[in-house]
Amino acid sequence: MNTFLKRVIFILILAAGFVFVYSYMNDGLQKRKSPKKTVAFKVDDLSLKVFYNRPSKRGREVFGALVPFGEVWRTGANEATTFETNQALKIGNDSLPKGKYTLWTIPNDTLWEVIFNSKQYPWGVDHQTLKPLREAQFDIINYKVPVETLDTTVEQFTIAFDNSTDRLFMTLAWDDVRIKVPLR
Repeated sequence: MNTFLKRVIFILILAAGFVFVYSYMNDGLQKRKSPKKTVAFKVDDLSLKVFYNRPSKRGREVFGALVPFGEVWRTGANEATTFETNQALKIGNDSLPKGKYTLWTIPNDTLWEVIFNSKQYPWGVDHQTLKPLREAQFDIINYKVPVETLDTTVEQFTIAFDNSTDRLFMTLAWDDVRIKVPLR
């Protein structure tokens, strides 16, 4: 085998090694504990999309413990949760212009505050302080919604759209809690 071919093979093996290490370090070979999820909804000309990460209960006490009451939560895990709409929406008495927003919540035992923030954040929390990255001056809508207690346990945090009653809601459910945000 000539020297040129040996060098090419060596470079290919080295490149494959780098790809393997890069994939491993970026969760390419490991299953994420909080997998990524994109939920889309389309009816007529309205198109909505939510990107989030789905943490699991795994036997833990969730609200009031893992997710403290009265504090801003990134509404999922890992990257900041995003909400995107191609049309302006009414949420309560407020208007949400078309665009892409980060979604934050402040859970409490009977009422949650749902926050649509215009700033895009690469991650949900600061890596040093573990505090949410949300900056309140970029809030577009702060909407309060009552908590529903579920009869069954939702193991993995779930965001969905519900249009079953000809009224559109974005639902957030985890553990034995669900909230429904009306979208018009």
